[in-house]
Amino acid sequence: MSHKFYHVLLALALFSITGCSNGGETTRVSIDRVDAEEVLKLDPNADIFQYDGVIYKTNIDWVEELSLTKDVQIGEIKTINDANADFKDEMANKLPVGAKVFSAKERGDILIVEFEGEILKYLAIVEG
Repeated sequence: MSHKFYHVLLALALFSITGCSNGGETTRVSIDRVDAEEVLKLDPNADIFQYDGVIYKTNIDWVEELSLTKDVQIGEIKTINDANADFKDEMANKLPVGAKVFSAKERGDILIVEFEGEILKYLAIVEG
């Protein structure tokens, strides 16, 4: 995609956030995040973790086919939660404690997790 396309998208986003208030009302813009409970309700066997308030899920066919490069380490799994869907950051349901979380150079919506010589790709799950 060209830079011009991004500039148009940015201008539209700014316009929708700052402009068009009717009668003093302000329009709140937010990104709808999906929580662990919703993901596990749709797929009880999902392999997920939470990072920065976002749930990430692995074993997604088209994501597995991507060729991605591990970038910088941004965190690690600190706790396991296989009992309920009340997740906090750096918590997973299947990954081991100590699994390292990396950003991917090519995509901002996918994180790479490494543990015991295994590398997994996790996609951010957002409503959209």
